[in-house]
Amino acid sequence: MLSMQDVIDYCDLDRGEIEAIAEHEHVPMAVAAEISEILLCSPEGVCQLHTMIIENMQRALEVGQQQRVLDLIRTYEHLQRTHPLPTRH
Repeated sequence: MLSMQDVIDYCDLDRGEIEAIAEHEHVPMAVAAEISEILLCSPEGVCQLHTMIIENMQRALEVGQQQRVLDLIRTYEHLQRTHPLPTRH
């Protein structure tokens, strides 16, 4: 049986990014890991992933979850480095 860490290690995202998908989509981490693989297959999916994390930050700000906002900022910074928004040509 695979552990959650095995699933995360298989993905091209880190734990924080997968947690952000799970939070946004209201799904378990294992399902979020599967979703992450689909999102990373296209420029549109990468854009959706960026949007999910930004929307999570907005919700955390609205309810005053300052620590969650800071965690999501670090997650988003990592996402920007590893999977930047696609550029138009």
